[in-house]
Amino acid sequence: MKYFIAKTISDQSFASVRTKTEDALKAEGFGILTEIDIQATMKKKLDKVYKPYLILGACNPTFADKVLQAEPNIGALLPCNVTIRETETGEIEVAIMDPSAAMAAVDNPAIEPLAGEVKEKLIKALESI
Repeated sequence: MKYFIAKTISDQSFASVRTKTEDALKAEGFGILTEIDIQATMKKKLDKVYKPYLILGACNPTFADKVLQAEPNIGALLPCNVTIRETETGEIEVAIMDPSAAMAAVDNPAIEPLAGEVKEKLIKALESI
């Protein structure tokens, strides 16, 4: 099962794609709770050079509340990660986790429709970038 959905953008800068990604997520009710700068972290911790690469932890509080009510330990799979990275060809790839794939490991039918709704919102955000 594929665990992510991605879009590659070739005519915009990394900074522009980041701004558009955050705006698209916000339009679908997601806020950014966390940010991991892979490029900076790998340089600092391992002295390795990476192209720009961010992991954004996106959360839609309404859906987070619903899924936590149905499955209290689901926090181990939250928030929804969205990555923005420069590829080897210089294009920018935005990838979203597939909530349906992530939640498939949880044996709770109550969260399946919620995962589907979150997936739809994330796809809509991705398509609007």
